[in-house]
Amino acid sequence: MELPVVVGVDGSEAGLEAVDWAADEAVRQELPLRLVHASLWEHYEGMSPSFGDRRPSERVRAENIIAEAVERAEARQPGLKISSNIIVEGAVTALVEESVRAYAVVVGHRGRGELTGLLLGSVGLGVAARARGPVIVVRGAVENRQDAYHRVLLGVSGVSAADASVDFAFRAADRRGARVEAVHAWRCPDHESTASFDTAREHLRRAETTLTDAVRDVAALYPKVTVDRVPVEGLARKALLDAAVTADLLVVGAQRRQGRSLGLQLGLVNHALLHHAACPVAVVPQP
Repeated sequence: MELPVVVGVDGSEAGLEAVDWAADEAVRQELPLRLVHASLWEHYEGMSPSFGDRRPSERVRAENIIAEAVERAEARQPGLKISSNIIVEGAVTALVEESVRAYAVVVGHRGRGELTGLLLGSVGLGVAARARGPVIVVRGAVENRQDAYHRVLLGVSGVSAADASVDFAFRAADRRGARVEAVHAWRCPDHESTASFDTAREHLRRAETTLTDAVRDVAALYPKVTVDRVPVEGLARKALLDAAVTADLLVVGAQRRQGRSLGLQLGLVNHALLHHAACPVAVVPQP
């Protein structure tokens, strides 16, 4: 069964940019595209009787939004297999449910009605925090969204050498003809801030080992993908944000909260990336 690339559409400019990106990604991954618009119109207008062909105004608006998105995807990628649906549900709930049966869920970085000062809309953050599969928040300049740099950035935390994000990053790079740059940030603990050069070199060696262990098995499955292992001294969020300026996609993992069936531990680093990264960000939950 082919799992589709699902994209949430809301009629906003950021949402239409997400449609463009998702259509391109579906073609790269040789997968169908599914366009989803979530609307609670029925909850507000469904109690009013409808006579003849008259339809609630919000239903018409929802149909127009999804039709525009379908037309845009068809124009961008002719021949792409596309399906669409209007779901009477809140946007976050609908897209989280879609994530169970999707290769990835794609959303814009800000939706309709979001305050212009927001760096990431509430829907994008909510879906990224609760989805059962990978979520991609489309952001950044045109060059970053259109694979101008041939570079997929992978944040390696060292939590697990079998991180699902590693496989996701290598597959994305393979389909783009891009290289993977695996980044792991390291720092000497505060009590070692005045440590000797040998101690700092030991921390660097551990970071290099973490990178090698994290990508070794998956890299063997993608022999055509070049891998750069980059240990960086400093804060992880700064290292990844700096590197994302010239990346086509930034991939990071997320741990599931202990003892809960839903919800991811996004952490401070992932929050910073989702709000500030200069390229699309993929958050990939651990199995």
